[in-house]
Amino acid sequence: MSSPASTPPAAARGASSRIAVSYVMPVYNEVAYIDDAIASVLAQRYDGEREIVLVLGPSTDGTTERVRELASADHRLRVVENPELSIPLGLNLGIRAASHDVIVRVDAHTELEPDYTALGVAALERTGAASVGGIMVATGRGTVQSAVARAYNSRLGLGGAAYHGSASEGPAESAYLGIMRRPALLEVGLYDEGLKRGEDWELNLRLREAGHLVWLDPQLRVTYWPRDTWAKLSRQFTATGIWRGELVRRLGGRNPLRYFVPPALVISVIASAVVLVLQLTGVVSDWPSLLLGVVHLGPGLYAMLLLVLLVAPSSGPRFADRATFAAVIAVMHLSWGSGFLRGLLVGARDAIDRSRIES
Repeated sequence: MSSPASTPPAAARGASSRIAVSYVMPVYNEVAYIDDAIASVLAQRYDGEREIVLVLGPSTDGTTERVRELASADHRLRVVENPELSIPLGLNLGIRAASHDVIVRVDAHTELEPDYTALGVAALERTGAASVGGIMVATGRGTVQSAVARAYNSRLGLGGAAYHGSASEGPAESAYLGIMRRPALLEVGLYDEGLKRGEDWELNLRLREAGHLVWLDPQLRVTYWPRDTWAKLSRQFTATGIWRGELVRRLGGRNPLRYFVPPALVISVIASAVVLVLQLTGVVSDWPSLLLGVVHLGPGLYAMLLLVLLVAPSSGPRFADRATFAAVIAVMHLSWGSGFLRGLLVGARDAIDRSRIES
């Protein structure tokens, strides 16, 4: 399928820029990021009527007070209460409360490029898509968050999903955040409130199965601030893996193969550790030991990969940066893979991402 011609920003701010849009932003414990996130929305070069629906969770860090202060000063900001720590529920509350039929999902950890809305609505109009997404550009402050950002932007870190790197415009499996048609969302039943993670991928799957087009436009770029501590990173990826395992339980083979690589790594590490103990204690020896020693191959190759990252210039200018990047990659893969196995074997059981709740 050929791609429509790219729309330059000036053309994007044409007729489609008069379409009214509702930005829906779930907010919970984001006091360090919420001002910049809202400012990037208000700074959009877009002529149509706009509103920002802030779906406010029970924050404990001062976010609630800050959001109410901002909303009282600008009539374009509306606050909707979300009493639960559930992003899909919050998104659905925001979409139902929205005044307009074009929904722009925004995350409180993101900042939109100035022409994001104009380009996205133009892509929505020219393609007829129900959901349009762009590229996540992760960025960070300090050693750990910067390393996490590099991992997000690397194919090695998150398995090569199109919106994490360079890609061509065209039909897509899913859309990061998403500029979406509200009638299509209502048609397929909005976000699945039984999911705590992976809700965007699952929604776009249902849109595609209902005959709607999901579209990737690399001109759309969103700055994303990832987790900034080791504990938060591990909790986030464990929770994400748990819910991906739950999605595999529900949807089976409709999940991409790349999601099975981290759990395979975790299984190989566990198998290698067990066999190593058996070998060192003499429980197995001679030719059985040689045969079982094959299980060391996977972890050994992975350890070599991490060693390569220690010397790769793209991992960071200093050895400390490269070491942090290699450690981030390992934490992401092993946390995600462990969570996946838990979700696959016993189900998610309402697991939540606690990385914004606990320090």
